[in-house]
Amino acid sequence: MNSAFHEDQLRVTSIPYTSSKMVIFSGTPLKKNSYRANSGKYYVTIKVDPDALPAQPAIGQYWSVKGNRQIEKMDTGDYVMQQHTYQSPDHVECSLPETGEQLIRFIAREAAFKGIGESKARALWELLGKNFHSTLRIDTPESRELLRGVLSEDSIIALFEGYAKYKNLGYCNWMSEQKIPASVQQRLLKYHTEQSIEAIKQNPYVLIGFGMSFTEVDALSQAQLEDATNDDRRLSAALEVAIRKEIEKGHTFTTQDNLRPHLTKLLKDKELVAKAFKAGHDKAQYLLNHETGTYHPTAQLLMENVVAKRLKSLAAQKKLYDDYAESAYCSAAGELPYKLLKKQVEAITTCLDNAVSCITGGAGTGKTTVLRAALRAYHTMGFEIHAVALSGRAAMRLHESIGFITSTIAKFLRDDPIDSDKQKHLLVIDESSMIDLPTMYRLVNHIHPSVRIIFAGDPDQLPPIGCGKVLADIVESKTIVNTTLNIVKRAEASTGIPEYSQLINQGKIPECLTTGAIHFHETDKKKIPQVCCELYQQSPENCRVMAPTKALVDEINKLTQEAVNHSGSRLEFEMHGEQLFLNLRLNDIILFTQNHYDKGIQNGSLGILSSVVASGESYGEVTLDTGDKIEVTQAVLDCMKLGYAITLHKAQGSQFSRIIIALQKGRIVDRAWLYTAITRAESEIHIVGSASDFAEITKSPSNSHNRRSYLSRLLS
Repeated sequence: MNSAFHEDQLRVTSIPYTSSKMVIFSGTPLKKNSYRANSGKYYVTIKVDPDALPAQPAIGQYWSVKGNRQIEKMDTGDYVMQQHTYQSPDHVECSLPETGEQLIRFIAREAAFKGIGESKARALWELLGKNFHSTLRIDTPESRELLRGVLSEDSIIALFEGYAKYKNLGYCNWMSEQKIPASVQQRLLKYHTEQSIEAIKQNPYVLIGFGMSFTEVDALSQAQLEDATNDDRRLSAALEVAIRKEIEKGHTFTTQDNLRPHLTKLLKDKELVAKAFKAGHDKAQYLLNHETGTYHPTAQLLMENVVAKRLKSLAAQKKLYDDYAESAYCSAAGELPYKLLKKQVEAITTCLDNAVSCITGGAGTGKTTVLRAALRAYHTMGFEIHAVALSGRAAMRLHESIGFITSTIAKFLRDDPIDSDKQKHLLVIDESSMIDLPTMYRLVNHIHPSVRIIFAGDPDQLPPIGCGKVLADIVESKTIVNTTLNIVKRAEASTGIPEYSQLINQGKIPECLTTGAIHFHETDKKKIPQVCCELYQQSPENCRVMAPTKALVDEINKLTQEAVNHSGSRLEFEMHGEQLFLNLRLNDIILFTQNHYDKGIQNGSLGILSSVVASGESYGEVTLDTGDKIEVTQAVLDCMKLGYAITLHKAQGSQFSRIIIALQKGRIVDRAWLYTAITRAESEIHIVGSASDFAEITKSPSNSHNRRSYLSRLLS
């Protein structure tokens, strides 16, 4: 094999591999002598990061490539052929053929030009000739009239639609030269269409809104703007980045003191920082609350106002408990095999008496019992029940508890909106402590103002990943009726888990760290992964390890796989003539880390790798804990990880019979983290770490209390 800098033009003939990290496509060279016997046959293969591509490769496309080329001989059986491989080339560009036979063949073979075969494509070229591109670049009545001489109306539509797909290639190729990632290019073209290049040239900082960093765009802008340092576009962009940093921490508003360090880091000049606040105000990026001196990003403030307005409107609808509701309640309560406690009765009747209400409480306090009875009553009253939760596991557990059809919030939002009040509707949001502001905003915009809402959850658990803390704000505002259940059910109490979790939630250290079904294992920090692995081996069929960081999760997963499944057959597959494998074995626990709704999986779905037998485009099969079977295809390979250990965020909303908690001090491990981890267990807990860390974590207030959110103020 030898390597040297070169360039090639090719027509794509195959695309053997695509993933989020690598695209491999091959083709025949366009040089006339490349297939002559005396020059030796060869074909070209490009291996490249998808973000470096200006367009998705498709069979029949024309590409040019420059970079280091490796040449090796491939024995095809009939003859020896050279393969010219470009790995991460310096430049790769897609183009439409300009003239004649190449253009005719391309249009006839490219799927984008539906219904136009070779004879029609040839007739087109004969009709338009060198005016082909100028005629199709702009769809005009005159152009259509001209084309009617050789094409039907459907074919004319297909021709313009197909050409529109490719006319932006010039912009894409230019953006690739500027090192603008393909994912950003696609979002830009969707948003700005053909004005993309001009928009970037006028203000390169628009790229920040499409996923590029301030530093990357700053470097690009220096070459395009004459004096970028004091430019309002630059200063406004820096402020936008600073505000976004605060939103990423979970805040929905911030202060100048919090923004200033971000701006100083970006602009490195105090005078420019002061100018940036003015530039942002002039562009209405935020609203300044003069009374409190707080900065409210426009988008977040809009969402908070919309959510607050809807909830206050519903909260005004009270005293709805009538004879009809009384009858429905009695019927629902009569179906229960035991008598309800006074607080539970209060919670159910409160839900029936108000258009919006909350049921809150810790583990084992009977939230599910109350919810089940309240929903039975609502169903009797003729309401259509929409019960949702953020994660698939939580939605499945909710269905098992209440008996009604449930769905994830993502699926509910993909379904048709509830935009009519002809039928009575009730929306139930379980595990609502996980709901962030953007999700709640989408929910209220998806349902008619008449739809009643019940929130169920525990505001003391981990706050949402996104900005805001909707349930905590609702409870804090006291505008919406909330029944807090605090009496532990007798069956749950035998484990000691509810009482233990309540003590931690109050910042109190339990007298005995090992008690009832809770076992504390004093362990040196370095040995935590090994001890977790040993505890997992004691009962692998009903166990899950929870750890705070991905690094610790990966370490525990590696050790545990080696301990419990070292001899399982590996997941192997062939791509582009190469034998590849993932270090996932038959019968391994699998965690999916991305949403693929069309395949029935979402971020956090768990299952078992039940087959590693390849068949067609499938390399094996995962059986989810819901019982559904998922084919292991190229599309899902990238998001499959070992799932013996998972992060707490992946577990939130789910429960497991026996859990092992890897307790390690760190930025995200606080009282709420420990409390939430403990409440994931149904019957047995093992905490692995040091007693001093346990005490320090329990005594310190939760980080979520520092999260700045304006919703509670708007509600009250």
